[in-house]
Amino acid sequence: MILGMSVANFTLFHVILSLIGIVTGIIVLRGMIAASRMAGWTAIFLVTTILTSVTGYFFETASFDPAKVVGVISLVALAVAVVALYVSHLAGAWRWIYVVGAVLALYLNCFVLVAQGFQKVSFLQALAPTQSEPPFKIAQGLVLVLFIVLGVIATKRFHPERA
Repeated sequence: MILGMSVANFTLFHVILSLIGIVTGIIVLRGMIAASRMAGWTAIFLVTTILTSVTGYFFETASFDPAKVVGVISLVALAVAVVALYVSHLAGAWRWIYVVGAVLALYLNCFVLVAQGFQKVSFLQALAPTQSEPPFKIAQGLVLVLFIVLGVIATKRFHPERA
């Protein structure tokens, strides 16, 4: 039992939070590129992505594994994004700091989605059973390049005060 739920139900809850975070994060990223703040979508993205990282720590593991490292990096990026947006109100450098933090958190969620896909989806698992094979590396590389490109575009275009 985790937080009063069976492990299966808690896992489902964690996955649903993650998927909501990814979908709303994509909407927010699209808004950034269009110079739109999208306050409601942004709040949902930040809350569900924070909860995704936090709930990841409730799964029992023998050590501080790579998933927990990703969680720490995500939570730091999200903390910075929250401060930039809600405390510093995107003033000056806080605008690009927010974009970088939010895009990094979304990328990390997508990075984990790809890794989970290669672990859980049979045809992907067959392509990269140990996640060290070229198909896995290529998929993760493409996701990384996509987020770098979109992050740079968003950083240049996200000026909600001009919209």
